Amino acid sequence: MSTSTRQPRVVVVGAGFGGLRAIQALKNAPVQIIVVDRRNHHTFQPLLYQVATASLSPADIAKPIRSILRGQDNVRAVLMTEALSVDPTEQILHTDAGPIPYDYLVLATGARHSYFGRDDWEPYAPGLKTLEDALEIRRRVLSAFEEAERTEDDTERDRLLTFVVIGGGPTGVELAGALGEISRYTLAREFDRIDPTWARIFLFEAAPRILPSFPESLARKATTYLNQVGVQVRTDTFVTEVDDAGVVAGDRRFEAATVLWAAGVAASGIGKTMDVELDRAGRILVQPDLSIATYPNIFVVGDLAVLDGPDGKPYPGVAQVAMQQGRLAGANIRRRTAGQPAQAFHYQDKGNLATIGRNRAIADIRGFRLAGFGAWLVWLWIHIFFLIGFQNRLRVAFQWAWSYFRFDRGARLITSTGYDRTKEIV
Repeated sequence: MSTSTRQPRVVVVGAGFGGLRAIQALKNAPVQIIVVDRRNHHTFQPLLYQVATASLSPADIAKPIRSILRGQDNVRAVLMTEALSVDPTEQILHTDAGPIPYDYLVLATGARHSYFGRDDWEPYAPGLKTLEDALEIRRRVLSAFEEAERTEDDTERDRLLTFVVIGGGPTGVELAGALGEISRYTLAREFDRIDPTWARIFLFEAAPRILPSFPESLARKATTYLNQVGVQVRTDTFVTEVDDAGVVAGDRRFEAATVLWAAGVAASGIGKTMDVELDRAGRILVQPDLSIATYPNIFVVGDLAVLDGPDGKPYPGVAQVAMQQGRLAGANIRRRTAGQPAQAFHYQDKGNLATIGRNRAIADIRGFRLAGFGAWLVWLWIHIFFLIGFQNRLRVAFQWAWSYFRFDRGARLITSTGYDRTKEIV
């Protein structure tokens, strides 16, 4: 790349929802954009659980970053490399491929799993943030049924057919509901020696109820839907131990071959490489215009940013917040380069949705509450609409239509993700 241009260089770290919207907001702006991401694809994270539970294939919810940005001329480079640290004084982003100088920096690195100080649980209870996570969960879930089919030990069979999901937020609820649907419908007639409907699925939540971001009436409805597909919901239940054979929850031990983590997230670690104010989750405190107070040419969006809303509570770490913040960060860089003042972030809450298997969903859209088949149709339309790329939308719509009428899941392949989490234990 030529270094003789006088156009400001904007480096965007992370091509998730926030990073992509920032880049697209700078289309045709007189800047040169460098995109940095450790992966070569954008993932539609709200549908990761569908890959994890064999409804969709990875390619259905992911698209190469280069392909998405192909028509944006001011994107000068897309670098598949990992951001290591930021030197805000010298205005340099350090990566494992070398230093990258910037005039403006957009940090949209997202979040990772948080085990609340018990990182030793991670090999036994994978979370769900990436395609690799989804494939590992899919492997564990499907392998549990296969191993249960061939074992002669009744106790071991019960353990293999017990699934535990820790965390009652939207991800945990959707995972648990999909597991219930797999065992009750998809696999119900595919085995000779076992009946998949024997599977026991537990959803543990430490709070008094699941889905705290939803109205209580919808949370109760979601609990009913989970019960209908065989999920046992346990609230006010703390998990105090996780190992390779199961969990301790409340005052009981549950022997389970498959434990899945949906209980907490923490910001990526890049904020800790700068002398900036962080909250307890490692998120960077930002100004109303999404810049850092001491470094106004650095913008932070999505799960890495913390900014209080009008109610005094931080904006939630959801996709719609990241997208709106990304658009504003890009627009504010455009304003800065034109000598105009930046604007403050104003969130437009478009509602919350969660699905609990086939025909079951809840929706809270600007005070309008909906549950059941109607909410499921709304969820279906919104998720297809926001998928990146027309081809992906068409493929997902066809796959969901096929699954709906056939009670089938077409991605039930057991594949290795290329790593063994148990080997990470020291």
